[in-house]
Amino acid sequence: MMPRLGRASDRQFKIHVPRAKIRRAGAPGFAVVALLLMINGAYAGDPAGGLQLGRRWCASCHLVESGGIASDVAPGFPAIAHDPRTTPESLHAWLAKPHPPMPDLKLSRSDEDDILAYILSLKSN
Repeated sequence: MMPRLGRASDRQFKIHVPRAKIRRAGAPGFAVVALLLMINGAYAGDPAGGLQLGRRWCASCHLVESGGIASDVAPGFPAIAHDPRTTPESLHAWLAKPHPPMPDLKLSRSDEDDILAYILSLKSN
């Protein structure tokens, strides 16, 4: 049975999908979609580009790479990477709403992805 369109108001439309179709897709379908989203999100950035951006924008406060110098206020990128609470989502949320003394760098989504990819690449080290 195909989903059918039903009019919700003069300017909005809803898609009605029979519940049986949703139940058949169930957990396996959801798991596949979630896995694909995680893979795309985790590898969307360029770690080498993230290292370059980190050196330029973050190194004045954060320890970006081994052997560097950083303030004692901001956590180093390796410490952030190894924190069990660190996920791509948590890092994006942090960069979207920076907290003082972290400045609002107004990074593009691509730059954020690169920095995140670099930080997350440190997990394996």
